[in-house]
Amino acid sequence: MKMIFRVYLRPEMGRICFQVFIKLSGTLIELLLPWMLSVVLDDLVPRGDIGLILRWGVLMVLCALLAWAGNATANRMSTRISRDITRRLRHDLFARTAYLSSAQEDAFTTPSLISRLSSDTYNMHQMVDRMMRLGVRAPILLVGGILVTLLLDPVLTLVLAATLPLLAIVVWQVSSRGVKMYTKTQQALDRMIRRAQESMAGIRVIQALSKSDFERGRYDEANRDVVRRERRAAMLMNVTSPVMNLLLNTGLTCVIIVGAYRVNAGLTDPGVIVAFMNYFTIILNALMMVSRLFVMYSKGVASGKRIAEVLESEQQMLPQDVARQKTGNCIEFDHVSFSYGKVRNNLTDIHFTLKKGETLGIIGPTGSGKSTIINLLLRFYDPDKGSIRIDGRDLRSIPHKELHTMFGVVFQNDFLYAGTIEENIDFGRNLAHENIEEAAQTAQAEFIAEREGRFEAELVPKGANLSGGQKQRMLLSRAMAGNPYILLLDDSSSALDYKTDAALRRALSRSFARTTKIIVAQRVSSIRTADKILVLEDGKEAGYGTHEELMRSCPSYREIAEAQMGEVS
Repeated sequence: MKMIFRVYLRPEMGRICFQVFIKLSGTLIELLLPWMLSVVLDDLVPRGDIGLILRWGVLMVLCALLAWAGNATANRMSTRISRDITRRLRHDLFARTAYLSSAQEDAFTTPSLISRLSSDTYNMHQMVDRMMRLGVRAPILLVGGILVTLLLDPVLTLVLAATLPLLAIVVWQVSSRGVKMYTKTQQALDRMIRRAQESMAGIRVIQALSKSDFERGRYDEANRDVVRRERRAAMLMNVTSPVMNLLLNTGLTCVIIVGAYRVNAGLTDPGVIVAFMNYFTIILNALMMVSRLFVMYSKGVASGKRIAEVLESEQQMLPQDVARQKTGNCIEFDHVSFSYGKVRNNLTDIHFTLKKGETLGIIGPTGSGKSTIINLLLRFYDPDKGSIRIDGRDLRSIPHKELHTMFGVVFQNDFLYAGTIEENIDFGRNLAHENIEEAAQTAQAEFIAEREGRFEAELVPKGANLSGGQKQRMLLSRAMAGNPYILLLDDSSSALDYKTDAALRRALSRSFARTTKIIVAQRVSSIRTADKILVLEDGKEAGYGTHEELMRSCPSYREIAEAQMGEVS
């Protein structure tokens, strides 16, 4: 929270102070109205001077208009200031989220990051806005009302003020517990968003397996947990209003009783009692504002802490000063080991080298660590042991922007945006149309020419109006269009028929002969012509060599080849 105040609130202090001044002026003018009424009732009415009474009435109307104008102007300013602060906060939070390391994203979880970007920033917006509105108005009305009543009749004011310490204790206890409860509510909201995200992503599987009721039950359970926690927090915060009403009305009853005796004794005037009742209403409303303010404060502080966790998270994967080695290799994995959970290795002692223009095929059973090699090469994670080098440069010494421009990548679970085919292939890189067409031809995406509008044809979100094979060829076109230095294909032809897959391999060898390629595949036919093939089993190297060498020396590879193609060594 200190960081949020320093970075986002402090630069706006000039505008905030001006808004506070206007709000303060309007509120002080509003405080004068009951006092002016008591003057009219006690001093002017007994004198019977109608002209003077009318002038005071006009003055009261002018004061009311000034108070209204000041409060309205200040409210508009608070809206603009809180909007600007929240916009900057959301922008920076999204930017920081985009540059989180994969390990940090795993720790925060995607649903939690979505919740922090949406509901938490909304709570911060509400807190800042209400603080500038009620945070100025409520204390001034409360303290100012008490001071004016103290001037009017100190005895009656002391009777009313006797309830304030009790109110302060209630507000403090409730707000301190409320921050913790709203933090737990936001965590429950994270879980509900995760359920919704999973259900929407897997809606076809859910429908195909007739598990709609089961998923609805899981979502309802998460939703009820949010409602239950929100209700508990709201019930706790709502304690303040009835307690304030009880204490203040008890105090008011005592004021009326004591005031009646004082009027009968000639110690005070009836107009003072009328003004006192008005000031009591002002004080009561101010306390109600304070109670609402503490609700917003509790939510805002809880959300602010969650936002600050992301903004203050340590920036990982920064470039390090690692000496460059002279080598003729384009890519080198030097005895690399890695674990996602730091308990059991997902990769153990992986070592291979590739020269410029060579192709490495990676094959192995599910969960053997094939995609992990791609993640490490892109430096989404750093290896626990060993090192990875490109042209002799350790990955840790290459800035992210420079590193990622080297690659053209198709991930195992990739995505397409809503937009035109050309926009999806270009992906904001401002590539020449000729490059996009050439990449589509290499990727065997001939279906583009058959669609109405060709490259201007619209795709729906996630490319749902394309078949699985068409999606993969679109993604291959995107990876190739930038003419990458290294091409990474993670199971990118699994939805292609054998004829199209063979045509794709021929086009790759022809158009990207000088490009270093790493191809992760399930089919032996997709990688049999690769310069080297790495066979993985349980994160370890089970074989390394050419297709012919592995057919002789690697039983697991030979078993896969015989099962898929009927080959016998």
